[in-house]
Amino acid sequence: MSVVTELGASRLVQLPQGAIRIYERGKGETVLFVHGLVANAAAWRKVVPRLADSYRCITADWPFGAHRIPMAADADLTPLGIAHTIADVLEALDLEHVTLVGNDGGGMLSQLVVAHRPERIARLVLTPCDAYENFPPPLFEYMCWMARTPGAGTLMGRLLRIPTVRHACARSRFGFGGLTRHPISSELIDHYLHGMTHERGVVRDCLAFLRAVDNKYTLDAAARFASCALPVLIAWAEDDRFFPYAHAKRLAADFPNARLESITDSLTWVAEDQPNRTAALIAQFISSTPIHVDHPG
Repeated sequence: MSVVTELGASRLVQLPQGAIRIYERGKGETVLFVHGLVANAAAWRKVVPRLADSYRCITADWPFGAHRIPMAADADLTPLGIAHTIADVLEALDLEHVTLVGNDGGGMLSQLVVAHRPERIARLVLTPCDAYENFPPPLFEYMCWMARTPGAGTLMGRLLRIPTVRHACARSRFGFGGLTRHPISSELIDHYLHGMTHERGVVRDCLAFLRAVDNKYTLDAAARFASCALPVLIAWAEDDRFFPYAHAKRLAADFPNARLESITDSLTWVAEDQPNRTAALIAQFISSTPIHVDHPG
């Protein structure tokens, strides 16, 4: 069974900066999910089925290194540029009152969306992610250094075509290894790294983002939290190795209307380690923060 089977029907959203593949399942209020670096919509494959009976769940392959369709050559792939791409998808689909859910690097992007393009967002859910000074986490600074090294992208693409190398790198602590309690499957690794091994443009896109990584983006977003009136759920893994629980408490304090919930027996990818708990927290948060829409007349 494909790792995206549970995500629903897929289609492309055409934007000036490139095509974004989205998946949609369920009806009700819209929940839009944002995955982390070198992951894609499949990151939410365990959570979507648990919410789709009550909510319209939209996932996407954001241009974050595990997409399969390269972006336009002139696309803005800085953190803020990708955040604008997320907001542009919301606009293209005419979505309003959206619950935005971010994890890992996707949580960083979600912070930028609510800081700069909040008009279509009704609620924000942040699970373990880059924030404040911690962008990137120290262990992953090597990726930014590699992105600035001539020829590194070509070499990386060639090495990742070798299955044993691809799986070993992905399962190491310098890859996906420190993000989940248990190793992810070879099928999921191959799905995430398909674009990097088959499309030079995807490698180009990923390197462009990595070269632009700078905590000026997260610090600027944090400076805007105090003016954010949205309900915010911080659902954080207590034992996360990269994103400290102290940052979860800091986020909960800095957003005026935030609540903090802990997720035990999980590392960064809470949707992978604890999908039941993650989905239940999202559903409870949505049901406890109803949207009041003013109708004319």
